[in-house]
Amino acid sequence: MNNKGFADNQTNIETPNDVGMTEKPLKSKINEKIKERVDINVLKSKLKETESKEFKKNLYILSSLILILGFLGIYLSL
Repeated sequence: MNNKGFADNQTNIETPNDVGMTEKPLKSKINEKIKERVDINVLKSKLKETESKEFKKNLYILSSLILILGFLGIYLSL
C-alpha cells in the first residue's frame, strides 16, 4: 500500500493581480446622501395627497356598488 497522504495533493491557487485595488464606495456619494435633508411638511403633503386619492377612489367604488344594488333591488321588486 502506497499512502502518500495530503502532501502530494497540494494545488497552487493563484490570486488576482489587482488585490490591492479593491473597490470602495466613494465618500462623496455618502456625504451627499447625508447632506440631503427632507422637509417633514413635504412628506406630510405627499401623504395627504395619496390618501385623498385613495379615499376618493374608494368612495367612488362604494357609491357605485350601492347604486347598482339599489337599481337591482328596484328592478327585481317590480
